[in-house]
Amino acid sequence: QVQLVESAGGLVQAGGSLRLSCAASGRTFSRYLMGWFRQTPGKEREFVAAISMSGSTTYYADSVKGRFTISRDNAKNTVYLQANSLKPEDTAVYYCAAGLEVVTVANLNDYDYWGQGTQVTVSS
Repeated sequence: QVQLVESAGGLVQAGGSLRLSCAASGRTFSRYLMGWFRQTPGKEREFVAAISMSGSTTYYADSVKGRFTISRDNAKNTVYLQANSLKPEDTAVYYCAAGLEVVTVANLNDYDYWGQGTQVTVSS
């Protein structure tokens, strides 16, 4: 069992930056591929970024590529999402997720555990 707790999001102006973190319980964090997803009302949860168990490989949605950076610290059981050059369309509830056997990083059904979500609002 893995519990994921995201840090507080916040309100930021367009063009600004925000760093989200997600702390995981347990001693098996390094066995999980970690992902970030986001969701806005009335829409499906969408993939944002993912990172391999070792942190050597990262994946990004086209919409955030070049602006967001995912990283992890296995010693601290934490995954991060650095979001720069934020746009109003980045406004969403952001979720971190952990998957033991992820085949397709963008497929939310491949993930086993989810955080509770944190609101990020970007004002124009």
